[in-house]
Amino acid sequence: MDDDATLPPHPPTTPTGEPVPAAARVATAAADPHVLASDTVANLRDVGGRPTADGGRVRRGLVLRSAELRSAAVADDPVVTRLGVRTVVDLRTAAERAAAPDVLPPGARGVHADVLQVTTQAPASDLGELLRRPQEASQFLAALDPAAQMRRTYVDLVVGESGRTGYATLLRRFLDPGAAPVLYHCTAGKDRTGWATTVLLLAVGADEAVAREEYLAVNPAVRAMYAPLLQGFADVGGDPELLVPLLEVREEYLDAAFGAVAELFGSFAAYLRDGLGLTDTEVAALRERLTA
Repeated sequence: MDDDATLPPHPPTTPTGEPVPAAARVATAAADPHVLASDTVANLRDVGGRPTADGGRVRRGLVLRSAELRSAAVADDPVVTRLGVRTVVDLRTAAERAAAPDVLPPGARGVHADVLQVTTQAPASDLGELLRRPQEASQFLAALDPAAQMRRTYVDLVVGESGRTGYATLLRRFLDPGAAPVLYHCTAGKDRTGWATTVLLLAVGADEAVAREEYLAVNPAVRAMYAPLLQGFADVGGDPELLVPLLEVREEYLDAAFGAVAELFGSFAAYLRDGLGLTDTEVAALRERLTA
């Protein structure tokens, strides 16, 4: 799946790479000022504008997040072009990248930062293929406890070596004067990307409530993105409710990550220092570059 080494990977946002119907994109954008309603990139958001605890705000146009960049039309999308992206950080596994390579915006440089390396014991089958066999899929999902798997995934993002290295790589991109605007993504832009955004917001001085709000704000876009998948599973006789824990973000998942931070590092500041290896000087520089 999208973010768990013990589950099959998620299918793409849509079979051909388009995000969701225009009506759904427009409705989501109207309700959330951080949404950028692209025709080619699903779940595209500007994290800028989120407040910091000292009265500042994250600068707009520098911190961008999304689902995968798999549509060939990304290179010609005027919404994406206007963003002026200079760096795209891909948080997916090598296998995901090979199956659906990034289509980079004009002038952008790609960086790979796999934050959840898949083990050799992970199932190789694709979730999309599995869901075409509803009885088998239902048995698999019912036995698996997807919500518990998701919680374990978020712990892995915090404690795993690839997560610690990958998220440090992402944050340090923002310290390169020529790298921003930076767009970072995984497959759906919700789990690996969601924790990345949480880490970044807390690092630049936002409080936890602000980080949680941004984390949960992707659910309307993600639900619209995967509505055809759920409907297709129902059409072949499957129970869509079994899939829901995999296809949305939940506070309990974020709580699992925060719990891992507290247990292993003691505090978020120690996670940045001892987990990601960021110096106090680097954290201060992040705040200076990304907030006003």
